[in-house]
Amino acid sequence: MKKGWVLVAAWAAAGALAPVRAEEGAGKPDLAKAQQIVSTVCAACHGADGNSVSPANPSLAGQHAEYISLQLVHFKDGTRSNAIMAGMAANLSPEDTKSLGVYFAQQKPKGLAAKDPSLVAAGQKLYRGGNAATGVPACSACHTPTGVGIPVRYPRLSGQYAEYTFAQLQAFKTGQRGMDKQGKDANGRVMAQIAGRMSEAEMRAVADYAAGLH
Repeated sequence: MKKGWVLVAAWAAAGALAPVRAEEGAGKPDLAKAQQIVSTVCAACHGADGNSVSPANPSLAGQHAEYISLQLVHFKDGTRSNAIMAGMAANLSPEDTKSLGVYFAQQKPKGLAAKDPSLVAAGQKLYRGGNAATGVPACSACHTPTGVGIPVRYPRLSGQYAEYTFAQLQAFKTGQRGMDKQGKDANGRVMAQIAGRMSEAEMRAVADYAAGLH
């Protein structure tokens, strides 16, 4: 099993070297237009300042600009399957996706705290050290010990709703995310492999712990 853990860690490291392409040709971000799009389209679910008021929707404040832009492209081209977001991203230009990424990255995320004290120890252990027995690498290797993620590839988990992070881990495990046929989501495929080795209890624990990182 230890060999499997090493392999998964290696795949994660290799993902950091893979090229990130949101959309080529996007110029200087138009933050005024981005703010307009946010106020008319994005704010209802993600908040005007990128801090979502609902655990079902991710907070985008402080998230890496390139990561946000790439996810918008993935929603638009079907790499990432979500009917609502596909509709929202359908009419976005390459310039829009870049501008929205920069806009949300500049917003200040609101701090959260772990909700369930009984999960902190298990979540901390998995986040920092992984589970060698089942081949789960430490989350901190890609998302950093403070949960801010490594630009431009790995997203910020700090301050994200535990419910949303847990839902995404489930989506990776079931193949709803990260298993696109064309293989465009290289890091999503890595996460699918990792989540596939995690138990539901581990997912809940690490999601709760990550929410309170700072």
